[in-house]
Formats: sequence, C-alpha cells, structure tokens
Amino acid sequence: MSTPTGFMEFKRQLPGDRSPSERVKDWEQFHKHMSDEELRTQGSRCMDCGTPYCHTGIDMIGGTSGCPVHNLIPEWNHLIYRDLWKEALDRLHKTNNFPEFTGTVCPAPCEGSCTVGLIGQPVAIKTIEQAIIDRGFEEGWVVPEPPEKRTGHKVAVVGSGPAGLACAAQLNKAGHEVTVYERSDRIGGLLMYGIPTMKLDKAVVQRRVDLLAAEGVKFVTNTEIGKDIPAQQLVDEFAAVVLCGGATKPREFNIEGSQLKGVHYAMPFLSGTIKSYLDSGLSDGNFLSAKDKDVIVIGGGDTGSDCVATALRHGCTSITQFGTHTKAPMQRDQLQNPWPQFPNVYTLDYAHEEAKALFGEDPREFSIMTTRFVGDEEGQLKELHTIDIQRIVDETGRKIYQPIPGTERVFPAQMALIAIGFDGPESTIIEELGLAQDRRSNVKARYGKYTTNADKVFAAGDMRRGQSLVVWAIHEGREVAREVDKFLMGASVLP
Repeated sequence: MSTPTGFMEFKRQLPGDRSPSERVKDWEQFHKHMSDEELRTQGSRCMDCGTPYCHTGIDMIGGTSGCPVHNLIPEWNHLIYRDLWKEALDRLHKTNNFPEFTGTVCPAPCEGSCTVGLIGQPVAIKTIEQAIIDRGFEEGWVVPEPPEKRTGHKVAVVGSGPAGLACAAQLNKAGHEVTVYERSDRIGGLLMYGIPTMKLDKAVVQRRVDLLAAEGVKFVTNTEIGKDIPAQQLVDEFAAVVLCGGATKPREFNIEGSQLKGVHYAMPFLSGTIKSYLDSGLSDGNFLSAKDKDVIVIGGGDTGSDCVATALRHGCTSITQFGTHTKAPMQRDQLQNPWPQFPNVYTLDYAHEEAKALFGEDPREFSIMTTRFVGDEEGQLKELHTIDIQRIVDETGRKIYQPIPGTERVFPAQMALIAIGFDGPESTIIEELGLAQDRRSNVKARYGKYTTNADKVFAAGDMRRGQSLVVWAIHEGREVAREVDKFLMGASVLP
C-alpha cells in the first residue's frame, strides 16, 4: 500500500479537458495531462485491498465488473507513488498488450468495482494507466521485442481489431509466424475506423501497428477473406487460423420510411468521416456530411455518442440522441445496482458535454421510440415521428417496452443515424467453412478454448462473444493465442 490513509487524505482528481465549445472546432484528442506529483497523489489513494475487485473482470448484471485483462492495478499504483515509472510499465504490459487503447477508450469497469468507491470516489485508475504508457513511449522504453527464435509454424489472423492485434502480438512472442489479414486499407479494425479521432488518435494506433510489424508480424490490407482469398485457402496454407473479424452486421431497423434518403447506419457515417479525415483532412468530401442538418441519432450507446460528436464537428444545425432506456439516477441505487457492479448513474459523455455547450442542453431523449420516418416529395427525410415508452413485465415474465398513448411527437430531421447495435458477424467466412453458430449468430466457440467445429480454426473477440468492449477483445485475443500455441506446440508459456 502506498500510504494507508491516502484514500482519506486526498480527493479523486482527473485531468482537465479542453473546452467543449473549442474542441468541437477540430478533430484532435481533448484530454489534458496531469503532473507527476498529481499522479503520485492519485496513486496513493489505492488501498491495496486484500481482495482487489478491480482485478476481477467478470460479467455482472448491467455490465462488466473489474478489469477483463486482470491488470495488476494496486501494484502499478504503488510503483507510481514511489516514482518507479519503468517498473510500473513492466507490470502494466504483463497483462495488457495495448494500454494506450484501454487507457483512452475503455469505460473503466475497474473503477466501478474499486473498493474506495464504496465510501467515496474511486481511484483514478484509467488516468494512471494512460499516464504510464504515455511515459513509456516518451522515454523510449517501448521498443520492438522480436522473438529470439521461430517455431516454423504459420498462423493466419483474420481481422486487425483489438482481438486480432492482441492475438497476433502474443503468437508472435511465442515465435510463430503471424500474418494478419484486414479488408480495409489501414490496420486497426474498429480502433482505426470505428472510434473517432478525437477519442482515439490514429497515430497512436499506427504507432503500435508499426511496433508489431517491427517485431515480425505481417500485415495484409485491402484483402477480404471469403472474397479476395477463399477462407479454405487459409486453412490449407496455415497451421492455424484465428477469426477475429468482429460483430459488424448492423441490427436492422425496418420501420416505415427507413429507405428514405438521409437515413443511414452509424458505422458508414463514422468510418467514412475518419477515412476522409485521414486521407485528406475531409477535403475530398468522401463522407456523409451532417453540415447544416437537423440530425437525430437513434441509439443511446457509445456508438451513438460518437455520432453526436462527429455531427457537431461537421456543423449540424441541431442534434438529438434517442435512447429506449430511462434516464439514470444521479447516484448509484444500492439495491438495484450494488457495488461492485458497474455504476449506472447519470453522466455527460464527451459528446453530450459538447452538444450542451453549443445548444444549451443535454441532447438525449430518454424512454423514446421512433415509429416512422417521413420524407418529402423527393424522397428526402424531413421528420421523425416518435412515442414515449415504458418498460413493463408482460404476462410471460418478459421485460418489454410499451408505448404510452398521447405522447406522440414529431422531430424535424434531414439526417437520421441508426446506432442500435449489431447482430453478430457477417456470414461470408462462416458459410464457406460451415462454422457452427450460437443462438445470437456468433461463431460457436467455447470461452477459454476458442475452438470451432472446423479443424484448425479458432474464433475470438466480438466474432465469438458479440459486440463488447475493447478490453474484452484484448482479453480474448490473448487467451486464444495461448490456446493456439498449445494446439501447435503441445503446451504454452503464454499467460
């Protein structure tokens, strides 16, 4: 323990952000940095619990509790307090290949299960994690570490998102020759094209990709397995194939008027903007623009929030985000949402802060359902019709949403972005290889083993578990690498 009374002596402190009204004018990351002394003070708040729930990484009702990669959080908090930054980086990298990703975009379920949070504000775990990896790169401590010898086994990894990259990194450490296939023109999957640049700087992603390449991982872009190369060809040519293609099939939203011009799914909107920004600073115009439009985002999750932030930077006239869930309470409900569950409390995400700064209020509408889209005579969206809803338990015991009569409303809109989630992986590879699927259409592979019904074929990440957090993808990428190593070598030294 850094100091026995640190959690009582010092308050939680987070780095400041650039002003919302200013940062919407650019596409740069908006978090500021804390001094070493401030970070040491925050590290001192860690209690070094006898049972550190921040390690746990389990699914509980309402979300994840604790860190899925089982970060050694109390250890590196203590090392930061003692000003031992390089040692803290070593401990961090023991469990997490990419702390620069989780330190930036993870919702920090570790903080939700922090014991200090029982009586006050939790330790600023995510902030300290980000500071450690930033310091590691600044000091030149993070360098390529290619394996000393090769095993002669070749492994193909399909998909270069966090699961695919973590899997490739671990298998490469074990000495296998790893080739990662990506259908986009840049490596990174959702890290590159699914998360806006102001939330995750793409230079940070490319920096890690370059490190992996220097360590011996081979990357093949603009190549879609199942179309450009038959999936069976990989099975024939490689000792093992790991499918980490993600859950990229959008959930359909077929209501009246959904075919109108101006109605789009969220991911083409986000990825098109990111690619255009990286290619030309948006000067090529190859993206769906929200400029001068009333925009409605349907879906209350992180993807929807990213759509809000992106539309603001385009220069939309107004922005509203719909969610079917109720507005969260200001404080944790200890009966319905007890510690160490992830706290379901009202917060303003970065996008909501920005919208409030520009338009004067939280852009979210809660407990609302879109009933139809209405267009003009030219087939262009002009408005959305909605009704308020309430969640009830029906006669079979199911929880369903019930419309509330008399609460119909009309919202003007020239653009609607559908961000209601995903219905599992795309089917091309699944059908070609005859892979079994679970009831949610994900590739069927038991957690902890990751083997599919096809010989030599493994599956991990969102493609196996469904849409989830980046940190869960990294966890499964690491775990499937260990199982592949066992399959090839008979045993594994990978964690």
